[in-house]
Amino acid sequence: MTDDKLKQDVNAELKWDTSLHAAEIGVEVKDGIVTLVGQVSSYTEKMHAEQAAQRVKGVQALAVKLEVNLPGDCRRDDAQIARTAKNVLDWVSIIPVDSIHVLVEDGWITLSGNVAWQYQRLAAKAAVQYLMGVRGVNNLVSINPHISTDAVKTDIEAALQRSAHNDAQNIRVEVHGSDVTLSGKVHSWSERNLARQSAWNSPGVRTVVDNIDVIL
Repeated sequence: MTDDKLKQDVNAELKWDTSLHAAEIGVEVKDGIVTLVGQVSSYTEKMHAEQAAQRVKGVQALAVKLEVNLPGDCRRDDAQIARTAKNVLDWVSIIPVDSIHVLVEDGWITLSGNVAWQYQRLAAKAAVQYLMGVRGVNNLVSINPHISTDAVKTDIEAALQRSAHNDAQNIRVEVHGSDVTLSGKVHSWSERNLARQSAWNSPGVRTVVDNIDVIL
């Protein structure tokens, strides 16, 4: 696919997504690498733009240079955002009470603390990323597994066989303690995401290094 055709497809996908103001988002493409530039009115819109670009076939990599410029009626001071974020996290039943710490600076939320599972870490970010006034979220929450990782390699490979189908045999899994490295080749971003999610879903995994190549 040529860069011009890829640019057309990304622009079309941005316009198709009704949650975006596509006219405010510029698209640059070089050697299959897509860069999004411009301004958006919320962190949510920025995330949706990233997801829209990643859905397009032929995108080798994505760089995001979108600035979140909140409208006046959506702005909140850092203390308000921090207080609201803490209250929201306290109401998420799958996150242990007081396990997540919140820091807010210039509208950017930084989450820290420790949880046992990746889904809890992701739930913490999901709980605060749509709050009014948020310009970005840094998720620094760590995973402290409570389960031995002796069988993690077998668990991951079995999950890949169930999820990634034909591409599972092309994915290599290496385990060092609680750290997992994935490598090999797949034929779509969705297969790559499935492999990465399968690794995170295995008990005891603290970090996942994704070295999988997408061959289009």
